Amino acid sequence: MNALEIKNFKAKVGLEIHQQLNVGRKLFCECPITESDEVEYKILRYLRPTQSELGEVDPAVMFEFRKKKANIYIYNSKSACLVECDEEPPHPINMDAVKAAITVALALNSKIVEELHVMRKIVIDGSNTTGFQRTVLVALDGVLKADGIDVPVQTISVEEDAARLIEEREDAKVFSLDRLGIPLIEISLAPMETDPKTVEKVALALGRLLRLTGFAARGLGTIRQDINISIEGFPPCEVKGVQKLDLIPKVIEYEIMRQYHLYNVAKLLKERGLDPVSSVGEYTDITDLFENTGSKVIRKALDGGKKVYGIKVKGFKGLFKMEPCPNVRLGLELADMARAYGLGGIIHSDELPGYGISLDDVQNVKGRLSAEESDAFVLILAGDRDLDALSALRQRLLQFFDGPVPETRGPTSDGRTRYSRPRPGAARMYPETDIPLIRVTKELIEECRKFVPKPWTEVLKEYMQKYGLNEKLANQILDSPYLSLFEKVCSTTKLSPTLAAVVLTEHIVNISREGFDTSLLDDERLMELFRLLDSGQISKESVVEILKCMCSEKADVSECVKKLGLKPLSDEELNKIVHEIVASNRGLLNSMGERSFGPLMGMVMEKVRGKADGGKVSKILKEEIVRMLQEIREAK
Repeated sequence: MNALEIKNFKAKVGLEIHQQLNVGRKLFCECPITESDEVEYKILRYLRPTQSELGEVDPAVMFEFRKKKANIYIYNSKSACLVECDEEPPHPINMDAVKAAITVALALNSKIVEELHVMRKIVIDGSNTTGFQRTVLVALDGVLKADGIDVPVQTISVEEDAARLIEEREDAKVFSLDRLGIPLIEISLAPMETDPKTVEKVALALGRLLRLTGFAARGLGTIRQDINISIEGFPPCEVKGVQKLDLIPKVIEYEIMRQYHLYNVAKLLKERGLDPVSSVGEYTDITDLFENTGSKVIRKALDGGKKVYGIKVKGFKGLFKMEPCPNVRLGLELADMARAYGLGGIIHSDELPGYGISLDDVQNVKGRLSAEESDAFVLILAGDRDLDALSALRQRLLQFFDGPVPETRGPTSDGRTRYSRPRPGAARMYPETDIPLIRVTKELIEECRKFVPKPWTEVLKEYMQKYGLNEKLANQILDSPYLSLFEKVCSTTKLSPTLAAVVLTEHIVNISREGFDTSLLDDERLMELFRLLDSGQISKESVVEILKCMCSEKADVSECVKKLGLKPLSDEELNKIVHEIVASNRGLLNSMGERSFGPLMGMVMEKVRGKADGGKVSKILKEEIVRMLQEIREAK
């Protein structure tokens, strides 16, 4: 899908950026910001919805509550305290986090509020022990300049991060409290009418601004993008938690195609003269029709105590399998919702016979549901506790007559989106009564003004001049989570800044694409790698193999060097190898002369790769070729 097609669709895209702040401690206590899997304590808790000040209960909150799942929280005293456990009132807000948000607001020319009021946002998906998330509005309005366009800023807030999901079971979720309470800055941008690639560039520009302040945490999972996408005439769907920039265009393209398919389906249903009330039947228990079924899917469900329910949908034959774009179809809409409600899935008539369900079974179902030739039906495998899910799936069928509806969705690794829950509303916000308001003084604003960063282009130019990097490498290292480590390597070793930048960006990215877990490459272990490089104990040609070993074996650098047999060759050993290879290829020297360097270099490196520096090998080989050619001439 290209930019012109997006404009023809008249879609709008809004971005919300959630960036963890590296400000020393959590937002409402003194706990350090650190990830720890050590378990000292466990808490079991059930969360229940509460009404807002208007007496309303948010639909997203009710959705989570109806799952009836327990929440298990694990933690240790190194990364969490009684505040995270909701057994102690919150401490005064971390003012360094507030200063970070004000700094960003100044950089975006936003209007900073006069008073900071902490609010509670009801969240009972288990990610907060309290049943709510604390958030503080810091600034309004402003402009982000990105890729030649001005993108209006709507709000800038500080909020606490959620607990880290460790495991999700059928009856419970397990969370770690090490991440709960880490300060986040949330920046909401106004909707844009532009192409998906430009949205990616906008997200990149905002992320760069945050990193240049020095307050932003770096690394996988420290920044998340929520994307609000809508087509003309319809409310937006929110796709939460897009972590990788290159996924943004894919998510937008898929979501626009999905929404336009729903729009076209609703239009088609109207043209057919169908209405939701008379077209969508009630769900009916038809378990008895499958008592002797040959379907393994249904048999497994029945053996597990579930029943088979059927819903007739008038005039829908062929619509469930209609697929105008890859993975865009009504059947998948229903399947995603069933998954979100904890059901195994659904089976619709457009894919039958199949799954072991025979043509006779299909006719029997049609007869029981009074379905005609132009009708379709849906089979749902559900237990007695799944009545809410049945009602939600029926409601989804009714919504197909309305086109796209507002909801919260999650991204998949390939850029598709999946239903997560209903879209939350304003009914989940109310004031936090445990924390007093904070007045934003002129002195505080002026203090923060000192931290407003220079534009990216200026910083980029400075890095290129200071470290002798080309523009591509300078951009890569400034965007890298290893920027601080790069500066340390350059200041404490004699290694080339270009080499350090290539290792920390291109090498690590490449092995990540090969499937290696590069999250294991922490600063301490990488610094040891650079120390060995600097001292000549390993060669730069061996770096990639050592990095792969560090990822796959979870071993230290020295252990990997020993395991891979990468102990550097002495000058004497290297000279001997070069001499033997050149001497054994005198015929090549005779025929090619000095042009034999290329083939001979390949032979030598095949034997010494990872054990000797390429530049050093090249120098010795050239000298040996000159010497050997001189011998050949003298012999003639």
